[in-house]
Amino acid sequence: MTAFTYDALPGRVVFSPGAARTRLHAEVDALGATRILLVASDAESALAHELTAPFAGRIAATFTAVRPHVPIETAELARDAATDADLLLSVGGGSTTGTAKAVALTSGLPILAVPTTYAGSEVTPVWGLTERGRKTTGTDPRVLPRTVVYDPDLTATLPAELSAASGLNALAHCVDAFWAPRRNPISGAVAEGGIRHLLAGLSRGAADAEARTELLLGAYLAGSAFAGTGSGLHHKICHVLGGAFDLPHAWTHAIVLPYVLAFNAPHAPEAASRIAAALGHADPVEALRDLGAKLGVPAGLRQLGLREADLDTVHGDILALAPADNPRPVTAEGVRTLLHAAWAGTDPAGEAP
Repeated sequence: MTAFTYDALPGRVVFSPGAARTRLHAEVDALGATRILLVASDAESALAHELTAPFAGRIAATFTAVRPHVPIETAELARDAATDADLLLSVGGGSTTGTAKAVALTSGLPILAVPTTYAGSEVTPVWGLTERGRKTTGTDPRVLPRTVVYDPDLTATLPAELSAASGLNALAHCVDAFWAPRRNPISGAVAEGGIRHLLAGLSRGAADAEARTELLLGAYLAGSAFAGTGSGLHHKICHVLGGAFDLPHAWTHAIVLPYVLAFNAPHAPEAASRIAAALGHADPVEALRDLGAKLGVPAGLRQLGLREADLDTVHGDILALAPADNPRPVTAEGVRTLLHAAWAGTDPAGEAP
């Protein structure tokens, strides 16, 4: 008999092609919003205004100064813009959702999220802020969006390389859920389903509507699994690296993932077996490596501009944040070996510490 605790998170999900254009207005009405802060990056501002045209009179302000990893300065500007708002409407990827969360964290304003990538942040109560090169994350029910409108049509214009990076980032949520601090049978089942849907979409390169629907469904499941388990070793590493060096979030996750899997898998055989089954391959590390190569994942963190000497500056932070119940004890030497292998892009199976 397995004993566990699972917190089912509240939230409404609307999922269908065209939903952002046909159902968004009704969802705004359902939340009773009359003064909306629209949060969208410069790149997606035009799309956001197109989607909100039917209720443009309710848009009190628009915030477009979205930045990756949500610098504290960005959060403060967004909070100032929300002074008279009664709803935060985010249209965009993980950084956009994260910006809305930074506002909700201090204001308690509800969020209606319309994701345009496969980030999964829209279904988690996790927030993240970066200050002086250090990214801090936390959990607060106030930042969990009240409603999420998933529309596969909105990912149709996502460039192929960004689809790949975002999809692999979602895959990282699923894999990490198997050994994150609050892992449980429910989150494991959700994560396993997420891997299958993400693999189906990634294998087809998000080339058609069916593949994009698979990816978006997989992203929802991945975010849900992550929300139930918290951050495992993989996410701790990537958050430290991203905050310290402003690395591209999704590519960082895509590169690091096989190395953390190689590190943990021998000490978590049941989890590794389930990940392998979902990936349809006897060796899950090899499966991830092959998938990454097919999708053009950079061969090592050095290709993102990270210097080898930079690794020493974050080694201590990663060690301090590593989960105490990680399947394999996290040692100073283990972290050092893992980081250098991921930086160099060596074979994770051959270089596993």
